[in-house]
Amino acid sequence: MAGQKFEVKGDFRMGDEVRPFSKVIEAPSETQARERIFTLFGSKHRVKRRYITIHSITLHKGE
Repeated sequence: MAGQKFEVKGDFRMGDEVRPFSKVIEAPSETQARERIFTLFGSKHRVKRRYITIHSITLHKGE
């Protein structure tokens, strides 16, 4: 089932500011989607995992 898409919603802290996010991630499981979010924000924004809060992960419907 490597083709599932998950919508991940949450927020992350950059400096003193908390920014919300909503991303659609392709992953085989909900756990892998969570890990990919941490990896993405860590590499792109240099945010540590403890500053990322995930509020919901839902199976994405649509394209």
